[in-house]
Amino acid sequence: MTAFLLGVLSSVSATALVCAAGWVRAGRPRWWLVGLLARLTGTGISRAYREQRSAEPDLAREVARARWVKVLAGRGNTLTRDTFAPVWADGGVPVQVLLPDPDEEPGTWLERREERLARTDPGFGPGLLRSQIRTNLAYLTHLTRQNTAVALKKFDLPHIFRLVITDQGAHLTFYGEHAHGRHSPCLFLRPDGALYEAVLGLFELVWATGAPHRGAGPEQV
Repeated sequence: MTAFLLGVLSSVSATALVCAAGWVRAGRPRWWLVGLLARLTGTGISRAYREQRSAEPDLAREVARARWVKVLAGRGNTLTRDTFAPVWADGGVPVQVLLPDPDEEPGTWLERREERLARTDPGFGPGLLRSQIRTNLAYLTHLTRQNTAVALKKFDLPHIFRLVITDQGAHLTFYGEHAHGRHSPCLFLRPDGALYEAVLGLFELVWATGAPHRGAGPEQV
């Protein structure tokens, strides 16, 4: 199953990068050209951001009016910030969250990601990424106990992108090899495009194989 998931991850990443790499690197993305490309190819890419942090205002607006939200993240810091505050305050929006398993064996995906980040961030010492994930899991666990619409699971896969999917569209961030997510390129995918369907299907597959987080609420299926 892991090999199959890795194959799907690679296919989604390669397709999106081929379609959008030129636009992400542009100093001022030409939105109308991106939209034209999306219509011609059926990919559904309608916005491209050089850095994920530039997409946060748009993401905040989209999750605030979403009917449901699905998140797969490499750390989950955004979930504890203002961007998601309206979702937690609402209490009725179904939310599924996938975060890495901080208790995975040494030498696996978490440590590889941590070692790469440490090359450009001198404050990123051994064990820090695991600690930050545990903190975010604790935050979300508290939410699941108060709100049965929030479900939480853990995954054991490479840390190569972040997904935030709603009925409004999907934000897909490709993590730079030595860059934090906030400094990595991000695409917005319309819900009528092929890539939206691909990342939604990928999320559902990872969710189905994910491990429930101990102590979280009962709605984990």
